Formats: sequence, structure tokens, C-alpha cells
Amino acid sequence: MPIDILLTIVITAAVQSIFGVGTLLFGTPILLLLGYSFVDALGIVLPISIAISLLQVIKHSDYVDTVFYKKVLRYCIPIVILFLALITSIKVNIGLIMGIFLLLVAIKGFSKTIERALQSIVKYERIYLIITGLVHGISNLGGSLLTVMIYSKQQPKDNTRVTAAACYFTLALFQLLTLLVMNTEFTIPYHTKAVLVQIGIITFLIIEEVLYTHIDNDKYNRIFSVFLFAAGLALIGKSML
Repeated sequence: MPIDILLTIVITAAVQSIFGVGTLLFGTPILLLLGYSFVDALGIVLPISIAISLLQVIKHSDYVDTVFYKKVLRYCIPIVILFLALITSIKVNIGLIMGIFLLLVAIKGFSKTIERALQSIVKYERIYLIITGLVHGISNLGGSLLTVMIYSKQQPKDNTRVTAAACYFTLALFQLLTLLVMNTEFTIPYHTKAVLVQIGIITFLIIEEVLYTHIDNDKYNRIFSVFLFAAGLALIGKSML
């Protein structure tokens, strides 16, 4: 078991256990920085993201924003499949743009101008989700855009997390199915991935019990802002390397 992959999964799975996103958003760029290929990074993080997201959806399925989720299915998923199938071997650096966007979302509470600008962007959900699908298909970073859309709705923490989890579960599932249909070759053994999935699930169960259940809505929104700010800095940092 490579220790760098193990540490990456434990950390990103802990983040996803709280926010509904993290394994794909952080795990992919971290593994790329560690020298793994885009395909191998996907092969590692997708099953773990699917497992954690599924557990979150099962626990709070009644809180899923089904109207928004159906829009993701209609406008985002087909674009993800198309561009993942076309561009799995091409490196596209959009981390800088995504990073700046996340920083703006994180600090929107301190600026009415930024808040109004972001609201004007996310209200065009159809176009926004199509762009999200394109970005996610070519880079696996579209979840940052999806997170912004969900967070902008200012719902209670259970609604925010489970809606993000449901969307991420669907994104990851269709990505994995696309790679399998394409007979994509992975260098990381399947038994290693199976162990990593188990580690991701254990991490989720621990974080859920020890941390998530003790965070109220106001504190969750503040922490989520910090999370978006950190994600923005991470994406900007990656794009500079």
C-alpha cells in the first residue's frame, strides 16, 4: 500500500465526510502532484467518492434537493461523459480560474458586490451546469463549481451536504462507468483500491460520529466558507506548479 496514496485518501475522505465533497476535488490534484496519471488518479478516487457519497445519501435521502439533482442529471452528466471519453489523455490547466472563483465565493459574505455578482452567475443554472459538466469531464475539478451552486442556496447543513453527496455520487458513478466501458487500463491493482475504499468508509464513519453531528448550521456555514477558501488556494497553488 503506497503511503502517499493512503494519507491522501484519509485526509480527503475526512473532508468529504463533512462537506459531501473532497475526495475528487482535492484527491485528484494531490495525486497528480505526486506523479500519478490522470487515469490512475480517477481509478483511485472515484470508487471511494462513490462509497462515501452513497452512505451520506442513504442516511439523509429525504434532504436531497431533488429539483436541483434532476437538473444535474439532465444538463451536467451527458457533458461529463462526452468530454471524459474525448479528453482523458489531454492535460488541461483550469485550476487557476477555479481557484479564484472559489476564493470569491468564500469571501462573498464580506462584500455585497461580490455576493451580487455570484448570484447573477449561479441563477443561470442550465448554462452553469453545462459548463460544470465540461470542466469536470476534462479535469475532474467541476465539483468546485457544483459546490458553489449548492452552497449559494444557503440551506441547512444536512440539505447542503446530502445534495452535494448525491450529485458527486452520480458524477463519479458515470465517470467510472465511462472509463470501464472504454476498457481503460489502470496501473494501481484492484485489491489496493478495494482496501482504500474500506479505509474511506471507516474514515467517514469516524468523522460522522465524532465531528459532523456536533456542528450546528451556523458553524457549518462558516467552516464551509473556510473550506471553499482553502480549496481555492489549493487549486491556484497547483496551477502555478
